[in-house]
Amino acid sequence: MAEVVSQNKFPCPACGAEATWNPAKQALVCGYCGTVSPASPPADAPPPLGIQEHDLTSALQSIPEGERGWKTERVEVLCQSCQAISVFEPSRVGQRCDFCGSSALVPHEQTQQPFRPESLLQFKISDTQVRDAIREWYGQRWFAPNALGTRAMTDQLHGVYLPYWTFDAQVHADWTAESGYYYYETESYTDSDGRRQTRQVRRIRWQWSSGSLDHFFDDELVCASKGVDHQLVGEIEPFPTEELKPYRPDYLAGWIVERYQIDLVAAAQHSREVMSAKLNELCARKVPGDTHRNLQVSADWSGQTFKHILVPVWLLTYQFHGTTYHVLVNGYTGAIAGNYPKSFWKILFAVLGVLLFVLIVVLLGRNL
Repeated sequence: MAEVVSQNKFPCPACGAEATWNPAKQALVCGYCGTVSPASPPADAPPPLGIQEHDLTSALQSIPEGERGWKTERVEVLCQSCQAISVFEPSRVGQRCDFCGSSALVPHEQTQQPFRPESLLQFKISDTQVRDAIREWYGQRWFAPNALGTRAMTDQLHGVYLPYWTFDAQVHADWTAESGYYYYETESYTDSDGRRQTRQVRRIRWQWSSGSLDHFFDDELVCASKGVDHQLVGEIEPFPTEELKPYRPDYLAGWIVERYQIDLVAAAQHSREVMSAKLNELCARKVPGDTHRNLQVSADWSGQTFKHILVPVWLLTYQFHGTTYHVLVNGYTGAIAGNYPKSFWKILFAVLGVLLFVLIVVLLGRNL
């Protein structure tokens, strides 16, 4: 197991209290005296490397121990409700799960150090901006109860770093298919009055075609979280991986991090399935003609690499009349997705309004 460098906190140079990373200021800010201090790596830390891609085949066989761990002392707790594993500094006491709000938290002992993220996207959208955006988002949900427009539930807002894997691959594909070309024939028929009529009928002429395609998949994202709804987080993607910065422990000071629970093997399999589906779509676009059938794709994959990264997400979890709802905000782009309660009365009035409109149209039609 890799050795973990013990750094319980990043002290304020003025008063010695714990400083946390402030994305807006791009610096460490003391929560006690407000002193802003520039972030700096430990004196004995090696110089930061650029964003690196790792060979997927080699990594699936063995992940170097030196690339595991967080480079600082961290505590992990497992939520027995949503199964999210939250990671934070030892000085913080976890009361409730930041993902689902449950108080059923238990210490989590890992069998080995996790694969360390080597790059991350920093929070770019502040909590104040997020609260305003969520209130506006609620206001645009016509069927949401009016109470959400005033309360907005933003007191339960948390900023978290979610784990992601990214995958690259170069692929050469050979494809074959039957190309379909439309043509039309004139057909005679007898209508309901017994009269002979003609009409144009579309036919398809099939012929075999083939071709090849070269494509590079760059940073295909696979969310490794179990603490968030994957459908919702998919709606706030993409995360601009071209803006990634090399990982440093001080970037996470004061923030909650979820440890990945979808491991590299499972993520690589999922990524290959997604890339294969996209490859089929790309090949389908190459097939000539008006339509096609029996598309067969033979792919040769090479240059497969991966990264483990962290991305910023603002997470709002709240209960309304006993039901839990979630809103997710991309901490870099501001994209919002979520679910929300529906007002019975608003839905009822909408249905009645539609029925009334239909009734009026029918009555006017009879009077004409």
